[in-house]
Order: sequence, then C-alpha cells, then structure tokens
Amino acid sequence: MDFPVVVLVIVFVVLLTLNIPVAFSMGLAALLAILAMGDLPAFVTIAHKVATGIDSFALLAIPFFILSGLLMGHGGIARRLIDFANVLVGWFRGGLAFVNILTCMFFGAISGSATAAISSVGGFMIPLMNKRGYDRDFNASVTITAATTGLLIPPSNIMIVYSLATGGAVSIAAIFIAGVFPGIIVGFGLMVVSLIISIKRKYGKGESLVKVESFLGFLKAIPKLLLILLIRFLKAVPALLLIVIVLGGILGGVFTPTEASAIAVLYSFILAVFFYKEVKYKDLPKILLQAGVTTSVVFMLIGTSMTMSWVLAAERVPQDISAALLGLTDNKIIVLLIINLILLAVGTFMDMTPAVLIFTPIFLPVVAPFGINPLHFGIIMIMNLCIGLCTPPVGTCLFLGCGIAQTNVTKVMKQILPFYAAMVLALFICSYMPQLSLWLPEQLGLLK
Repeated sequence: MDFPVVVLVIVFVVLLTLNIPVAFSMGLAALLAILAMGDLPAFVTIAHKVATGIDSFALLAIPFFILSGLLMGHGGIARRLIDFANVLVGWFRGGLAFVNILTCMFFGAISGSATAAISSVGGFMIPLMNKRGYDRDFNASVTITAATTGLLIPPSNIMIVYSLATGGAVSIAAIFIAGVFPGIIVGFGLMVVSLIISIKRKYGKGESLVKVESFLGFLKAIPKLLLILLIRFLKAVPALLLIVIVLGGILGGVFTPTEASAIAVLYSFILAVFFYKEVKYKDLPKILLQAGVTTSVVFMLIGTSMTMSWVLAAERVPQDISAALLGLTDNKIIVLLIINLILLAVGTFMDMTPAVLIFTPIFLPVVAPFGINPLHFGIIMIMNLCIGLCTPPVGTCLFLGCGIAQTNVTKVMKQILPFYAAMVLALFICSYMPQLSLWLPEQLGLLK
C-alpha cells in the first residue's frame, strides 16, 4: 500500500475514533494524503475537488426532496397513513407492529428519509403500542428497522447519490424503480418476525373497527368496514399520490428527476398548508432552515467524499482491491459474500452518503467481470448500508429510535436481533436473485 493511502486510512480512522464529524474526518484525511503525494498544491486541489464534487445538476434533487419530506413530516401525513394502514393490517395478531411497518414503508417512500419516518411514524406509533401492552424495546426495534425501507422504495436521496457515484452508468429513474421489490421484501420480512414474536408473547390486535361477536355479525359489518376503508383511503390518497406523481412523471418522460423533486416540494406545500392545513405560514421559516442545514451537511459529505474517492483512484486502490479479490477467488457467489460482509462492516461506522461515494468506485470494477449489473449492485450496497443505520456505534436510526422510545441502546439491541436477521436474509436473497432488482426496470425499458 502506497504511503499516501496509509496516511489517508490512518488519519481517517483516528479522527473518527476522536468523534470528529465524518465530513471533516474525510476532508482532513484527504488533505494530508494529497500533501503526502508531494507533487500537487494540496489546498488548491482539495478545494477544487470539493467544488467539482457537488457541481452536478442531478444533485439539485436532494435539497428539494429533503424539503418535500420535511413538509410532509410536519403536515400530518403520518397520522393519515397510520389510519389507512390500520384498516389494512391492524386486525392481525400483533397488528400494531404491522401498522407501524406498513406506515413506515408508505411514509419513507413519500419522504425518502429514514429519520423522518422514525420521527413522524415512531412519535405516534411507539406511545400507542406502549399503551396497548407491547414491549417498549420491541416497539423501538420495529420502528428503527422499518424506517429504512423508505431508502429502498422510491424516491430516495441515497439512490441519487449512487447514480452520481457511478458516473451516470446507472440512471436515477432506473435505480428508483429497482428498489421497489427489495424494499417490499425487507418490509415483508420484518412483518414475519413481528408476527412470530407477537404470537409468542401474545400481543394484541390493532384497532377494533367494529364489534363483531359472530360470523353473521361479521357479514353484517362488511358494508361498514368497507365504508371505513374507503374514508381512510380517501384521506391518505393525497399523500400517496406524491409517489405516483414523481415516479409517473419521471417514467413518462414528463420531467427529469430534478424537476420531479421541485414538483414534489410544490405538491407537499399545497398539501400541508392548504389541504391538511397542519403547517402554518409561521412554521415555514423553521422548516426551510432545517432543510438548509440538512442539505449543507449532505453536500459537505458529498464534497469531501468525492475528494477522498479521487485520492483513492489516483493511487489505484480500486484496481489493487479488484486484483486482490479476483486473485483470491473467481467464484461470483464468494465475491458477493465478501463484498456484503465488508459493506455490513462499513455500515456500522460510516454514514450512507460517504460510504456510497467511496466504495462504489472501489467495488464496481470488482463485480463487473462477473457480469453483475451496476443497477443490481447499487441495490445490494444500499441494502447493506440500511442495516448499518440500525447498528452501533454510528447507527443514526438506532439512536433516534431509542430517543423517541425513551429507552437505551443496550435494551433495544436484545430485541432488534431477529429484525437484523430478517434484513440480512432479505439482503442475501436480493444479492443472489438479481431479477428482483432488474425485472421491473427491464420491463419499463430502463435497463442499460
């Protein structure tokens, strides 16, 4: 390993250990690595790489989707989605866990943010589940893991970042559509785990919409049940329409993903301010400020990540890793297993955005000789890093969920392990069955 790479790795690890923010850790590590190269003006180079790293029209979609998600989060969308999900799955044993998971899938798809799903859905569902006799740490585990499904079900900011990291080899529209089935598979796996635990612990059902004492009573109650379903669906459909508008417009060629993000902001604004009337004009400055702060953090991560990736590429690290893995084995199954294990480890200590930007150019050359489509690999990478959001020591979703549930990480870790297992199983199913990611884009003519 060349000296600049050694400097890069050691400085980055040491700074992370000292709890220096990831963006600054990457920037400082890259700066010292460039100094170690000795033949470049370090400060000019790093400034140039940060600036060019975020100089992409496609990245404009990120602040718009962030703002759209915040408007949705403050606009009472979660409660209406919860009511609709409760009609669909709330009557199962452990029904509130099902409601929690399904609502996180709906809301995550609308907002594109796992943390927004935890805050909005978990803030309502966790206290309700506590009140109905579900274990607090179980409730936190359900919400933490289910919130990540929104990063797979489109639209998703991290998918935009992956498209950028591939240099345009994967279109945003294609990666959006590729995540639909994997996201549903993860959600289904979490529901199965919830059902097994609920049966074992004899957790109750969700909301009883009508009182039924016999089969005849059930038949008589069907019209009332259908009416309740219709009413709650109509209340939720304006929020669900956002997904249809964004994806339909992109796939139909009406607008680009970046234009779709701006339309999502306009639609969310109308919905939250004028239709549901839960966001007041006085709330807008706070929401805009929060969107600006979040965007600045994301773009800082992107800029420094691109600089770090440039250093690694300049020192031919991707080629060296590719040659090492190819020299180790020529078995596609083993290579995918090794990459999955590496990414699972990376996800435990690195945020999704820098991880995608750093490791995409490293691993794409490795998987290319095995005929693994970059679109399929993108889903594998995102699924791995979603698991990382739920694991210590850096798991954003884990700590946020524990805070909302008013519990601690140690207690939740004991309850969340079966949900981890379901997510890992879904990961390996999607890793070795590429058509789960590729079939839908192929049918829509998006597969290159």
